[in-house]
Amino acid sequence: MEMNQIRTFVILFFFFFFSVNGFRTLSDDPCDPKAQRDPRTLRSDQITVLINGYSESRIPLLQSLAATYATSPLVSSVLVLWGNPSTPAQTVAQLAQNLSLHHSISLLRQSSNSLNNRFLPRSSIGTHAVLICDDDVEIDHESFEFAVRVWGSNRDRLIGFFVRSHDLDLSRKEWIYTVHPEKYSILLTKFMILRNDYLFKYSCNGGPAMVEMRRTVDRMSNCEDILMNFVVADETNVGPVLVGAKWARDYGDARNDVDVDQRLGLKDEGVKEVGLSSRRGEHRKRRGKCIMEFHRVMGRMPLRYGYGKVVNSVGEQGLCEKGGHLVFCDKS
Repeated sequence: MEMNQIRTFVILFFFFFFSVNGFRTLSDDPCDPKAQRDPRTLRSDQITVLINGYSESRIPLLQSLAATYATSPLVSSVLVLWGNPSTPAQTVAQLAQNLSLHHSISLLRQSSNSLNNRFLPRSSIGTHAVLICDDDVEIDHESFEFAVRVWGSNRDRLIGFFVRSHDLDLSRKEWIYTVHPEKYSILLTKFMILRNDYLFKYSCNGGPAMVEMRRTVDRMSNCEDILMNFVVADETNVGPVLVGAKWARDYGDARNDVDVDQRLGLKDEGVKEVGLSSRRGEHRKRRGKCIMEFHRVMGRMPLRYGYGKVVNSVGEQGLCEKGGHLVFCDKS
């Protein structure tokens, strides 16, 4: 048997193996109350990480991020949600094989490319806290741990590093999606920590209104993060919490001047070109339309502004002269 044939056989074997054992396709109703875990059995000292994967060009980065999260003592498990149904089976099988090197990482191939799948409740989640994140955002370990601690003190709210705002354009009398330097009301799923049960509220509760708004997400292929902010703000009447990161790299941001590090093997198709936000002008318009539609369906505007940023440490604000230079007084 030639080497290529052997390689194909091995990949297909792993595809069969992980189809049965390592990754699953959605089949049972995730909203079935019998499929939900008893909240009393959920862990409070760890978090479950759900990484959304779609583009094959990002697989090396996805593997690196998943492995990094898996090494944290705060992480119970990492679930990679593969949302591209057109990806060849051999590619998905190879990815599952690579991820299986870490026992706490598993791969779930979604049955469709719906962004709503990011928020499906899952019986495999054994923690109160869930991190929803993208496959192109890297956070330093210290900032990640700090964000988890902040969530522990603000369990009803959304916690993360990337925020945007809604606003009312009075001249056009319509809601818009924008950025304010002094306030925010929308936390992005680039990195979003939330309560486990919010997944059920998003996917399974809300009646006809939520069904219609989830359909808007599918129609726009966008805005699942905005809808989750609507859901949480409507219940809590408060905005999200922005956490200051020591180091946060967004490889998919269209404002990057260069492609991501070659050490990750990301060549040819730049990671930033495959992201939704790479079409910045059109992207903002579409998300503004989502806000208007969600507001219309709900009949109210639940989004609330947050102000300021939670930081990991409070440094000295006063300046002192030392060695002929002005420095913070607590610096030697």
